[in-house]
Formats: sequence, structure tokens, C-alpha cells
Amino acid sequence: MAPKRRVIEICAGAGGQALGLELAGFEHLLAVELDPNAAATLRENRGPGKGDWDIRVGDVADRSVWDPAEYVGKVDLLAGGVPCPPFSIAGKQLGAEDERDLFAWAVELVGRLRPSAVLLENVRGLSMPRFSGYRQEIKDRLAEFGYWSDWKLLEARDYGVPQLRPRFILVALPEEEARYFSWPEPRPTGETVGSALRDLMAANGWQGADAWANKADSIAPTIVGGSKKHGGADLGPTRAKRAWASIGVDGLGVADEAPRAETPSNFVPKLTTEMVARIQGWGPEPEYRWIFTGRKTSRYRQIGNAFPPPVARAVGESIMAALEHAGDPKALEELDREHVRDPIYTALRSADRPLSLHELRRAASAGLAEVDVEHSLNLLARDFVIETTGSGDARAYRLVEFKGFVGQENHLRHLAFAGSARSKIS
Repeated sequence: MAPKRRVIEICAGAGGQALGLELAGFEHLLAVELDPNAAATLRENRGPGKGDWDIRVGDVADRSVWDPAEYVGKVDLLAGGVPCPPFSIAGKQLGAEDERDLFAWAVELVGRLRPSAVLLENVRGLSMPRFSGYRQEIKDRLAEFGYWSDWKLLEARDYGVPQLRPRFILVALPEEEARYFSWPEPRPTGETVGSALRDLMAANGWQGADAWANKADSIAPTIVGGSKKHGGADLGPTRAKRAWASIGVDGLGVADEAPRAETPSNFVPKLTTEMVARIQGWGPEPEYRWIFTGRKTSRYRQIGNAFPPPVARAVGESIMAALEHAGDPKALEELDREHVRDPIYTALRSADRPLSLHELRRAASAGLAEVDVEHSLNLLARDFVIETTGSGDARAYRLVEFKGFVGQENHLRHLAFAGSARSKIS
């Protein structure tokens, strides 16, 4: 039997991506997670005597936690769910200016580790026009390392998860393996919140479980894990709570247990953390069972912030097939046919001198007005240092550098991790 493909997972969380990749055939060489509660859950499920994974707790960019130099040439897949707040629609979308952003650092890690494949996932916000230049910088940097890459927005409901949960996925592979890669085909199951949770709602003998399940006949809104900066566990903002109420769920908190036999049949229940985990893709099948440790709020956040295991499994299987050269190879031109480059970013990055607004308009070749070019420049300036020279009609622009953290000793993220501020990072 051939040895399993080995994965290093950064920002591993409580194990949603980890379990999916394991089921896809990967073996964890290392898992690194900042949150000690999530790391405790990883240890409970795959620690000593239960998988014997090497699980490290701390800042993934801290060499005292792990040293990438020790793993060069040993990694088949570099995977991770790097922090979402820099790109979240619900947040300020600071991108590279957010001290939590690790995407650029992860890409530089690719250059050091030289894995056979890369899988990084994040929120839908990263797919929006605000981050077109950021995304292109990532692709261009990976290309410099010799990797083809692609971004794709996947919906959890298309892979058996009864939840409206879009995730934006980056996959990168050396060109030879990339020719065998295809994004996983959707595998819808028709599962609803009611069908997924009927047995859990009835676990304590509640007579209203069947009627409740029949009413809860749609998929769930997005589970929101939140962060350490917010209060206790509940099912998201006001709009999400209204969506939950429409299918018979009280979103103002998380229950300790399912309704009891004496609970009135018309009761509107809250979900338990076990139920939330089910909606995220854990269980009931034995291979998807997972134990979450810690207090209720911590368990809920671990679950709510996770990458659904069935989605991770589907992407992992596609990567595994590419590494094994399964199927017929495709031309790289065919793989890249849907990618659209950011024209302003591209013009600035390739220029050897500052470019005027007129030159940038011409480079964009899309009939953009000057105000549109200036808007694009303002967006790019949030993630890149852009130098402006001259004034009036003589103004010109030059892209100096990317603001993303790649390990710089003087980067603003070091202040965020100093002293008590570290406890607020999530």
C-alpha cells in the first residue's frame, strides 16, 4: 500500500477542514492553531492514542511554535482556514491592513515548504471587487513560485450540508498536477434543517419533534461563530435570527439540551451545540462524528467558525485526484479561461515607471472614466503602498509594495500579538 499523502494545516480551528482532508485520504503531519480551546478539541479527537497528530498551540507565524524549515520537502498539501475578519462583509474589510490577515504569509510559506498542493479557504467577502487586486497579487506570487492557482466560491449546500454557507476557496498546484485538477461537482442531497435534526430534537422525548421537523423544511442560514470580541453564543445578526424564526428556531441563544417530553408541542426550540455541529456537516455518520470540548460558548464558536467537513472532503478528493494524475489531463489555458485579471493592478504591477490616469484608463481598455480609475486606486491603496507623484493632469501612480504580512519584523501585527492584546485575536 502506498503511503498516505501528508498535510500541514495552519489555522486548523476545531478540525472541520482537518476531518474532511483525513476522509479524503490525507494524513496530518502537523496542525497549528492559535485558540487553545479549539486545539483542545483537536487533541480530544486526534491527539495521543486517537490519531497521534502533532498539534501545536500558538501563533502560526511564530517559529517558537513550529519551524517551517524542518518540513521542507516533506509536505504533500499545505492547507488552512486563515482568519476571516480581514475580508468579512460584516466587518470593516481591512484586508492587508488587518493585523489578523495571514493570506500573504501563507503564500510565502508555499515558497519555503514547496508542497505538492495548496488549499486555503475563507469567507465570500474575499471574492468581491474590493479585493480584486489582493487576489491577483496572491495568484501572481504563486505563479512566481511555479504554481497554477484558481479561486472558486463553493456553496456548502451543494455538498450535503443543509446550510447556506458560501466559502471562497484557493487551490494551487504545480503545472503538471494542475492539468489533472477539476473542482468537485455539486452533490446536493435535499437535506433540510428538519430532516437533519429530527432525531436530535426528539432525543429527550419531545412530542413536538415531528411537527417541528416538518416545518423546518429548508436549509439553515449561515451559522455565525463570531469572535472573542462579542458576547455569548447565538445564531447571528437580526436578519439571520428572522430566518431561523421562519423555520421554527429561536436564534436568541443556544440551548443546553433538546426539549423534554413535558415540553409543549408548540414550543419554539433553540439549537444545542450538537445540533449546530450537525448543520455544519458533523455526523450522524460515524466517520463524521467529532467531540467538542470546553464551555458552551466556546464549543459554539469552534463549530460556527469551521469549514464544513463534507466540503473540505470534496475539495480534498479533487486535489488528491490531481496529485495521483487521475483522469485525462487538460490544457492549462482551459483551466484559466474564466479568470479575469484586475486591469489597474496589472498595469501598475508590470510598469517600470509611474503611470498617469490617462495611461491607466487606456490599460484598463474598458472605457473607464477617470473617477472609476481613481476609485480602483483608492481600493488598491488599502492593500498596497501606492506612490503618487505630480499634481493635476501630471499626476502619476506607482505600485510600491504589498502591505500584507509576510513575516516582517516591523509589521503592525506584532503589536496586536504583544501582551494582553493577543487574547483578543480570533
